[in-house]
Amino acid sequence: MNERVAIIGIGSTGFSPVSPDLSFKELTYSAAVKAYDEAGLHPKEIDSFITGSEDFMEGYSIFDEYIPDQMGAVLRPAHTVCADFIQAMGVGCMMINTGEFRTIAVEAHSKASNVKTLDEVKAFGLDPVYLRTLKENAEFLAGLEMRRFLEETGNSVEQCASVVVKNRKNALINPEAGHGAVLTEFDVLSSHPVSTPLKHLDAAAPSDGAIVIVLAAEEVARSLCDNPVWIKGFSWCSAEGNFWSRDLSFAKYASLAAKKAYAMAGISQPSKEIDFAEVCDEYSYKELQHLEALGLARRGESGYLTETGATSLEGEMPVNTSGGSIGVGHTFEASGGMKVNEAVQQLRGLAGKRQIKGATTGLVQSWRGVPTGTGSVAILSNES
Repeated sequence: MNERVAIIGIGSTGFSPVSPDLSFKELTYSAAVKAYDEAGLHPKEIDSFITGSEDFMEGYSIFDEYIPDQMGAVLRPAHTVCADFIQAMGVGCMMINTGEFRTIAVEAHSKASNVKTLDEVKAFGLDPVYLRTLKENAEFLAGLEMRRFLEETGNSVEQCASVVVKNRKNALINPEAGHGAVLTEFDVLSSHPVSTPLKHLDAAAPSDGAIVIVLAAEEVARSLCDNPVWIKGFSWCSAEGNFWSRDLSFAKYASLAAKKAYAMAGISQPSKEIDFAEVCDEYSYKELQHLEALGLARRGESGYLTETGATSLEGEMPVNTSGGSIGVGHTFEASGGMKVNEAVQQLRGLAGKRQIKGATTGLVQSWRGVPTGTGSVAILSNES
């Protein structure tokens, strides 16, 4: 990037398994008010608005028509990025770098509790010829990938269970997490099978919530904010579109996106230069797979690092201090936003009992879920 871009305001609502008292518009409005107040800006002072959303998940076509009211964006430039929050944030950074925009608001939300046929919606994303006709679902494919990953790398189901135990425990000290719990590896391994070796507790349960951030060009950020969080690098990548044509043991999309983000941020040794990471753990094995693809663990060693506490709050490389999707809840297109929220709190020293001492640089990573090979990476820092 030619021009530095920072997060100067952030607001969130949630995250909880259900939110019967709030519509998706009310969730978003609450988060937007917090973000604008922190940024010290009125919506009329924001140049453009972005929503990261998927029409099919929302149940509406051209979903950005349903965004302006609660964002304060009526009769203002607004558009949808049909992707995860981190990709929408990256688009906002690129818009600022055109020089035509100085401030951008980015929004994503989840109202999964409103979706009565969530499994069927996810299954509709499968290939209509080679996958959907088998009458299987996303979890079936996740089980196949988990088996291949474990067999190829030597990581174990017990180490995947350790991911669940860690993340659920972290969620207990995160007031925004909806699925905190004290579990043991035995609890995870003895939960009912979903798609062997994937167990029920290996998968993140859905949550509702919303996240809004305000991005600003450097001169605006410095004039308005005492503690901006700088976006040092970002990228996203889509690997092979056909599930059967991929190497199921390796998250190629995460590796490619990370290399570009590291280069942009000037990072050459990620395991030494990154203080903490918020990575996609929609399934327990995905945290391990992503750590290896991101270069934060050697191939086959992510499970050992988790099992021995290296990725715990007190470890050398804390991972998913928020509780991750397993502890906070799977928020679909807002998943990356939930992780950005945690990174901002860590970098501002506001994470409470989860605070990582001396944290200056964090990595956030998202994946769009089965059956996609699409993922995003962003490097955030409190150092300009």
